[in-house]
Formats: sequence, structure tokens, C-alpha cells
Amino acid sequence: MTAHPQGAAVVVAGLTKTYGHAKALDGVDLVVPEGSVFGFLGPNGAGKTTTLRILAGLARPTSGSASVFGHDVTRDADRVHALIGYLPDVPGFYKWMTAPEYLKLSGRLFGLEPAVLEQRVEALLDLAGLTEVGTRVGGYSRGMKQRLGVAQALINAPRLLLLDEPTSALDPIGRREVLEMIAALAGRTTVFFSTHILADVERVCDDVAILARGRVVEQAGIDELKARHGGAHRLVIEVDDPAALVAALTGVAWAAAVSREGRELIVEVADLDAAHREIPVIVARLGLALRRFEAAEVSLEDVFVDLVEGAAP
Repeated sequence: MTAHPQGAAVVVAGLTKTYGHAKALDGVDLVVPEGSVFGFLGPNGAGKTTTLRILAGLARPTSGSASVFGHDVTRDADRVHALIGYLPDVPGFYKWMTAPEYLKLSGRLFGLEPAVLEQRVEALLDLAGLTEVGTRVGGYSRGMKQRLGVAQALINAPRLLLLDEPTSALDPIGRREVLEMIAALAGRTTVFFSTHILADVERVCDDVAILARGRVVEQAGIDELKARHGGAHRLVIEVDDPAALVAALTGVAWAAAVSREGRELIVEVADLDAAHREIPVIVARLGLALRRFEAAEVSLEDVFVDLVEGAAP
């Protein structure tokens, strides 16, 4: 088994999972920093749920290894279970219970002392925004159920919280509430959550791994990921006569490519400093009105699409 690096909550090495002739995971390598909010990003069917189920001890890998805080998820399953909280993509609830009753039941299953359990239930209801809610769970909205599910997954004070698509079926308000709850956990516990919603990752995550066709095709901090896959610098320029500027930039050494969208030009430049110096001079020489001149940052969506499409057979 691969050594567990210091400061890592999760280490996955060469992980595979097959179902008959179908390969759900194809050599996944992954390191999740301790204390991070880690986004596990990929299209539907990429293998995200399978990976989380293996980490949670609900499925066994075909080959490879996975460890949580140095404990192998297969050989040291009991130790791992004590360290994690897990929320599946479609959580189930006892509809006739209230939130406090449900959390107390969960805590008793972990063997928590009554005084500790009482304090923990109070704190988790507050975190989930359910303190004043007396309705039984059967009357909850989907967003309220998800927040209760996160609270339940935290009842044993886990060092690692595993969340499988926690916002995928929520309306915008429900998504915002669950994401705020996740963001509040940053630094208090390691959060590993899978999703295909790019905006959620950009909002709360420190690091991200992109999974495609059962393999991790990239892992990095979001800013590093954008910089790594941004290619040439891109500038957006708007002038009153874009055709004249296109002609003037054609053949310029630092202009790698020039494309036009209406009055806007997208210029990929190999030397950003030279472009900043010379473009205003060229525009002035042509007698044009410069209405916009700014950097165009590569988006996480750009990176995601490029990597996923690049992983296609």
C-alpha cells in the first residue's frame, strides 16, 4: 500500500472497481488535504459515487488501495467508520420523527453519552438552521432534509465528511443553504463532496479533482487549475472598428491568435506585458475609440470541458 502522506485525510492509489465487464473506476489516484473542502467533480457516470462508497466502506475495491487518516478502508474498516460521516446522494429518513429525535437516534447508534449527545444535537440543529423547526421530517422541503442529512453525518464528530451530490436536486435557495452549511465546516473537518455542479465547487472548495471515465484527469487548487490550463493569456478588446484592429494585430509577434465576436476581439497573447504596452498605442494610431480592454480569465467550466472531452476514447 502507498504510504499515507502527512497532512492528508484521504489517499487513493491505483483504485479500480469492476462490475462484471464494466469498469467503474480505472486506476484512480487521489490525495485529499486534511482540513480542506475538497470538490470531487465529474459528469454523471464518471465513478464519483463508487469512489465515495469505497471510502465509506460500502463497497470493496477490485484492486488498488484507499486510506483515511492512514487506515486502510478495507483492512481497518472499523477504525475508518469511527472517523467518517457519510451522506448518500438519496438519503433516507424516518418521516414520523422530528429533527432532534432523528439526531438523537443517530447519536445513540454511535454510543454517545447522553450529556455529549444533547450538546451535539443542539449545536448541529443550530448549524443546520433547524433549531426552531418542530415539523416532522416528512413535512420537510428537500433542502431541509439535506441540511438534516449533513447534521446527521456530523453527529459522531467525524474527521472526514463524505457528501455525495448534496445539492444536485435542490432549488437555488436550498443549494445556497446547504453550501453555506458546508462552508461553515471549513477548517473544522475535512469535507469531501462529489458534484457535477461547477458553480458549487467554485463557491466553497479549496481543492478539486476532476474525474472522467473512471480516472482522475487533474487535481489542484482551483486557481492553480485555471492557470495550468489557461494556455496563452487572453485579452478582451472592444473598439468601434474591430476589423481595422484585427488587421493591425495580424502578424504581431506577441499576438498568438485573434478572434472576433461582434465588436469585441479576443486576443491570445504570448507576452502579456508587451500586449499591455502596445495595444493602446496601436488603437491610438488607428484613431479608434477604446471602449473595453481587460483580461479574460479561463473559467472552471472551460477547464472541465477540455479535460472531460480530452478523456473521451
